[in-house]
Amino acid sequence: MPSSSSSHRHHHHSSSSQQSSTWQDRLEEACREYQIHPPDYQLVSDRRGGRTAWSSRVTVYGKCIDARFWYDGKNLNNAKEDAAEVALNWLASNSNLSSGW
Repeated sequence: MPSSSSSHRHHHHSSSSQQSSTWQDRLEEACREYQIHPPDYQLVSDRRGGRTAWSSRVTVYGKCIDARFWYDGKNLNNAKEDAAEVALNWLASNSNLSSGW
């Protein structure tokens, strides 16, 4: 049976030392691990003066989690990354999910 070290994909352009690439990837992996629905992202916009600010929220395990920050329209992926990171931390702190550890 193959070990679970398949997450060692060598992404040299990834900015941080985390093994797998993005927060969104890691959140999806965590959902698979917990056997819960994959994350469902929504973009949220807010008109501020002459510009539109964008943020993201993600629904995971029945809970809607907002990203912490607002972004320019060209940085929508950052907003999703932000929401995914918050959601991953939320999942990690919900120890009732990690009964398998």
